[in-house]
Amino acid sequence: MNAPAVPAAFREALSSLQRARTRRDVRLVETPAPSRIAPFAVAVNGTVLPEHLDTTGRFVVLHDPEGQDPWDGDFRVVALVQAKVDAEIGRDDLWADAAWSWLDEALAGVEHRQLGGTVTKVVSRSFGQLSDRADEVTVELRVSWTPADSDLGPHISAWTELLAMCAGIPPAPDGISVLPGGHA
Repeated sequence: MNAPAVPAAFREALSSLQRARTRRDVRLVETPAPSRIAPFAVAVNGTVLPEHLDTTGRFVVLHDPEGQDPWDGDFRVVALVQAKVDAEIGRDDLWADAAWSWLDEALAGVEHRQLGGTVTKVVSRSFGQLSDRADEVTVELRVSWTPADSDLGPHISAWTELLAMCAGIPPAPDGISVLPGGHA
């Protein structure tokens, strides 16, 4: 069975991802993409540098030339961010709202629709012989949205900004590139 020809719109999307201006303190690596959700897909894993910040994520682009009704389009971005955060976050009930506002901030000016997702916080507390360990808190954002067109550069740039925000690295001022290590 022959693989379907790659549509021009998907080729344009891939090209825009390669040209995207993303944060230099987020290492990006292409990884296998899901193959059952859409006929065409690409996935990129991201790690915030330095790696001891324990913030990673995944950015997936799905393309179905026929479109899918729930997407309201023929492209869909599915993004994940996972970050190990200060234990104080475990006691803050408003953190999920703050994390969602960072997503809104990262996507400001990026044309999209059908945004949806979840923010999850997991607190791990040790007991018994392990009770001396501090609480560990991990937060996770799982989001998806439909881009307005096949220019996905602004979308992956916004996602790398979100990764940095979740790692506690402030946004870079306009016109400034952030070097690995988290210093602008």
